[in-house]
Amino acid sequence: MTALEANINTHSRPSDLRITDLRVVNLRALPFDVSLLRIDTNQGISGYGEVRDGASPTYALLLKSRLLGENPCNIDKLFRKIKQFGYHGRQGGGVCGIEMALFDLAGKAYGVPAYQLAGGKFRDTVLIYSDTDTVADGAAMGQRLKQRMDAGFKFLKMDIGVGLLKGVAGAVSSPPGALKRRDVMHPFTGIQLTDIGIEVLVEYVRQVRAVIGYEIPLAADHFGFINVESCIRLGQALDQFSLAWYEDMIPWQLTDQWRQLKQSVQTPVCTGEDIYLKEGFLPLLEAGAVSVIHPDLATSGGIMETKKIADLAQDFGVPMAMHMAGSPVSFLANIHCAAATENFYVLEHHSVDLPWWEDLIDGIDKPLVVDGYARVPEGPGLGFGELNEAAIRERMDTRPGRNAGYFAPTAAWDDEWSLDHLWS
Repeated sequence: MTALEANINTHSRPSDLRITDLRVVNLRALPFDVSLLRIDTNQGISGYGEVRDGASPTYALLLKSRLLGENPCNIDKLFRKIKQFGYHGRQGGGVCGIEMALFDLAGKAYGVPAYQLAGGKFRDTVLIYSDTDTVADGAAMGQRLKQRMDAGFKFLKMDIGVGLLKGVAGAVSSPPGALKRRDVMHPFTGIQLTDIGIEVLVEYVRQVRAVIGYEIPLAADHFGFINVESCIRLGQALDQFSLAWYEDMIPWQLTDQWRQLKQSVQTPVCTGEDIYLKEGFLPLLEAGAVSVIHPDLATSGGIMETKKIADLAQDFGVPMAMHMAGSPVSFLANIHCAAATENFYVLEHHSVDLPWWEDLIDGIDKPLVVDGYARVPEGPGLGFGELNEAAIRERMDTRPGRNAGYFAPTAAWDDEWSLDHLWS
């Protein structure tokens, strides 16, 4: 070490950066349960990521031994090393949370925002849409959405489905107990909407539109576990309302049924929040079966993989909206990805009604969303300084089996090992 180096802080020398630890803290009701992870290094800087709602933090911890001693700035190398341990749905949560944390670390090491590591930005602000809890009366739902508009939101989403038909005689035809099941894919439930049910839902949306008008895009989700034929009939009946998209009407895996649905309705169709990696989106895109892709960055593979998914969709003339139901850590990871993606459309925000949500992070200008847009952070990494420990502790999950403490030691995972090669 030279005399000059002895008197300066050299912790930002990226080539010498090494991962020394990975720890987690589990949170409740954001509005869903999530786990934040922290990757520590030999230079005293840490990166933060998030394991999404419904995913076990074990998905991240079992990868710790594959990361120790590695340089976190080699994001692509490490992602390729661990991506085989993720999968569709919540099973990709560990890989994605680690990838977010690597972007945060590398950005801090080089002193640049995460979007710069993803190739630079196409926009300075990101359009946000707010999901809104359902009420049974269409006019009342319209008033809820109007409140979102009054708060500055310029894109809306609501639920339209069998849940609104509870107690309506003759609205749904289904086998016994089918309406209560969530372990059977849509085509196998036997649930169908009747003309009565469709008329009720049409009137519901008509009342909503009467309140909010048509200038603001309004997307629709949570139709229920109905078959593609009922989806088509309902979609055709609702086409008159110029909705922004019909979301996840059927499971994403059923490419042929998605193509059938898209060809039968005049409203854009949208799916993707449970799909892992760009290869999972390719069949839908090649078949011309979707109008909008809707990945969840905490499932799809993280910041860079989600950008690759968007680039792939762009080649097919398809825009990317983004699903997000997590903490501000995941939210900011999404903001950087959206900024770095040309065909980005709009990003979901599930926690608009939680006044304490933004308190979980410090070192960034707040509020994060102003007049329906989020400004892209210019700070290093994900763009916030540190977590607010007091706020995190207040929201920690203390249930048996989930109480991991506040980034408590995880030495038991240091030596997890297997022969990971995918070839012989």
